[in-house]
Amino acid sequence: MELKTLVTGGAGFIGSHLCHTLLEQGAEVYCVDNFLTGSKRNIEPLRSHPKFHFIHHDIIEPYFPEWLDRIYNLACPASPPAYQYNAIRTIKANTIGMINVLGMARRLKARILQASTSEVYGDPKINPQSEHYWGNVNCTGIRSCYDEGKRVAETLCFDYHRSHQVDIRVVRIFNTYGPHMDPNDGRVVSNFIVQALKGEDITIYGNGQQTRSFCYVEDLVPGLLKMMEQPSEIGPINLGNDQEFTILELAEKVLKLTKSKSKLVFRPLPGDDPTQRRPDLNRARKLFNWAPRFTLEQGLVPTIEYFQHILKSSTP
Repeated sequence: MELKTLVTGGAGFIGSHLCHTLLEQGAEVYCVDNFLTGSKRNIEPLRSHPKFHFIHHDIIEPYFPEWLDRIYNLACPASPPAYQYNAIRTIKANTIGMINVLGMARRLKARILQASTSEVYGDPKINPQSEHYWGNVNCTGIRSCYDEGKRVAETLCFDYHRSHQVDIRVVRIFNTYGPHMDPNDGRVVSNFIVQALKGEDITIYGNGQQTRSFCYVEDLVPGLLKMMEQPSEIGPINLGNDQEFTILELAEKVLKLTKSKSKLVFRPLPGDDPTQRRPDLNRARKLFNWAPRFTLEQGLVPTIEYFQHILKSSTP
């Protein structure tokens, strides 16, 4: 059956990969984006596809499609510089925008998947983080617009489910990387790769011993699709890679793969930066037999190639 599918934030890093895969599977895809952090470049190869439709729109404002089967809500700035640049707009995307897409799902009786985040766990006091952990989040810090915004978005999903029987699915996405990332988004993987390719100093915040778990985007997208089609499980479900690396280890891998002579420089750690991040993936493995396949190095190779092409094409 051909599913009419809406992807909010569809011109973003993850959203554009999701749109591509949905089209490959035969879905009619409606991509909604306001280009606040998304890029026309990410969806340019899709524009000629007969089943791809682009709508320039901000989910903070109401939108009234006539018919949908599936809604993937990925519309929110996801990198710290992006969501801190306009914190109030970030909160609006996670509250007003969330209410708008949930209202859309309720009216059309469409299933909706909310792309939540590992940031709902804050600076965790347990490792790895399971879905049962309530988190340790600063509600007044510089990251709160995103961390608390995503927590409220989850609350809205579950309240719409309980009060109006909206068919929800909630996933918590851990650090993801790959082609289509913005070279200037300020995330650690893109920062390190761009700095290494340009021969600039690689900036490490803190002592580099804080940990992250890095999921290649081609592993993540199948997890989103599998969760959307779960017959009864609504989540939340962690999606990511459970191999844990220090930031210093990531920098060393990037230097090795780029053959860069860049030097490591250390700067003060930003406020509320988590000291560790690693998903417990047991539920995803048991429920729909999903697990990441790519090692960090296997994912970094095509990501570096992508940034080499982007940097070369932007050179005057």
